[in-house]
Amino acid sequence: MATKTTLTRRIIQAGLRGFYRHRTVSLSSIFILTITLSILASFFFFRAIFDYTLTEIREKVDVRVYFTVDATENQIMDVKAKLAGLPQVKSVIYTSREQALEEFRVKHAGDQLTLQALEELGENPFGASLSVLAKDTSQYEAIAQQLQEGSGFLGDQAASVDKINYYQLKDSIDKLNNIIGWVNTVGFWLSVIFILMSCMIVYNTIRLAIFVYRDEIAVMKLVGASNMFIRGPFVVEAMLYGLVATVITLVLAYPATVWVTKKTIFFFEGMNIHAYYMQHFFELALLLLISGVVLAVISSLLAVRKYLSV
Repeated sequence: MATKTTLTRRIIQAGLRGFYRHRTVSLSSIFILTITLSILASFFFFRAIFDYTLTEIREKVDVRVYFTVDATENQIMDVKAKLAGLPQVKSVIYTSREQALEEFRVKHAGDQLTLQALEELGENPFGASLSVLAKDTSQYEAIAQQLQEGSGFLGDQAASVDKINYYQLKDSIDKLNNIIGWVNTVGFWLSVIFILMSCMIVYNTIRLAIFVYRDEIAVMKLVGASNMFIRGPFVVEAMLYGLVATVITLVLAYPATVWVTKKTIFFFEGMNIHAYYMQHFFELALLLLISGVVLAVISSLLAVRKYLSV
């Protein structure tokens, strides 16, 4: 146990000395890792913006069930309860006849002819409605099929339903689903390509760094140093590269998110990138630390093994 402890301590000490002594190599490796982790952090924020935008779009897409003007409150509430019980439904919002009339007046506040025609009717021409929000946009068709005449889902309340607007919105919903699927696919493959490129860049940087010290490694082998003792200091150095690069990336992200927030606060209404960064700081820090350390350590191990024949 004492021997292993001593060996571990010596490896760590050698790694720390090498990190300081090989300052030029360390700085170049940290620089490359910082760029890599900065791009990874950018993807992290881009994904947050994309998810927020999608959520905003999804919140504006719904299926509306319009009722006849003589539909009773009990009939409407019965249909609402049935819809809320569907596994595809996220929420159901009720709009009364009075609310529908008021919304119409607000919408056409500057159109006096329309408002005058409405007053001449002498009664509320609008029926109540239910706004059905699905958990996913791909589920609207299943909801609409349940509401179709003849499905039996509405039961005795089918006669109180005037119309459903899904089929007027079907093309828009289908396009949105295609966009979501396309972006997810492209995002996945871009992430894979980015990770592979990052691995190659970091690997080649550390490989060149280790190649500079090939003579030292040859001498260590000649005097009987074990493979673990030879690899160990480079692994420690690689871990330090990842740690320092993570700290630098997180520090740079602070002013960067402040600047981006000032430029996009009106464009992404309600989405504050800096606030998102602060709220998810530890999540991002853990992601960058694991990515940086793993990339550096694996690259270090491969470089020592393959190119220096240890």
